[in-house]
Amino acid sequence: MSIEEAQGIATEALLHLSRDPEQIGRFLAFSGIGPEMIREAAGEPGFLAGVLEFYMMDEPLLLAFCENAGVRPTMMAAARFALSGGMENA
Repeated sequence: MSIEEAQGIATEALLHLSRDPEQIGRFLAFSGIGPEMIREAAGEPGFLAGVLEFYMMDEPLLLAFCENAGVRPTMMAAARFALSGGMENA
């Protein structure tokens, strides 16, 4: 999976989180940032991988996102791997 594909999945996942006040609150607590810092943080290396890591820690959230987005759960893992510095075509 390319970095661009992985970033696209992670960005879509972040947008999905932002639509649910409870989940975005949990994510912000997990990441240690405030809501005003999301845009800036999204450009930081590792932030999008953290978004995917958050999903992977919550199976119901992961499966709901995957169903809504038409993404296989294995693609989420591959995207996290790519964004965490894995090989581009892993």
